[in-house]
Amino acid sequence: MLDIPVDHHSTVPPYEQLRQGIIARVRSGELAAGTKIPTVRALAATLRLAPNTVARAYRELEQDGVLETRGRLGSFIASSGDPTRDLAGRAATDYVAVIRRLGLDDEAAVRYLYAALGESQSPPG
Repeated sequence: MLDIPVDHHSTVPPYEQLRQGIIARVRSGELAAGTKIPTVRALAATLRLAPNTVARAYRELEQDGVLETRGRLGSFIASSGDPTRDLAGRAATDYVAVIRRLGLDDEAAVRYLYAALGESQSPPG
């Protein structure tokens, strides 16, 4: 069973803590590609969360390519492994494309990147 700590007093919503916890376990190899994960209801009961909270985390993980749902078989860690690197790479490529379209140089691009990182309130995943 997934034992992911969720701090109900945190400013980070519980679904996001759960999402980040699953991603961290995928990155560490603790959750390998093809691993079956608990049902929404089972994990909600284990973590003492509302089923909708777990469902939202699962939906977002599926949209990000971390999870895949196989009908009645349930949800599994995606066979592609850790898609967060691919997602980050695509985001970086998109960012560079926008910077180039705007005619900005690399120095400006880096300044904007550091400014955005400084404004970010999400801990690195």
